[in-house]
Amino acid sequence: MNKKTVITILVLLLICVGIAVYPLMINEDSDFGGADGAAEEAILEIDPDYEPWASSPIELPGGETESLLFCLQAAIGAIIIGFGFGYLVARKRYNRQAAE
Repeated sequence: MNKKTVITILVLLLICVGIAVYPLMINEDSDFGGADGAAEEAILEIDPDYEPWASSPIELPGGETESLLFCLQAAIGAIIIGFGFGYLVARKRYNRQAAE
């Protein structure tokens, strides 16, 4: 890689970090809730007598378990995406070497 490419990558990474960190710095005392909680609140505002007709078949022992499962899901997704990108890069290099 040449110097211009490295600088471009670093600038783009800094922009990505800034986009992720800036909202957290602005809203210091905010509570970032999940979509499930927001949906439940919206439904109860519309119809306070609403009774859910389905429930989860598995009760998790605590919030930590839910966080663990979410992190595990994210890690598996990252592995799959990383493998896919690695495969595409290796295929491109192999095709380029085979053409020479």
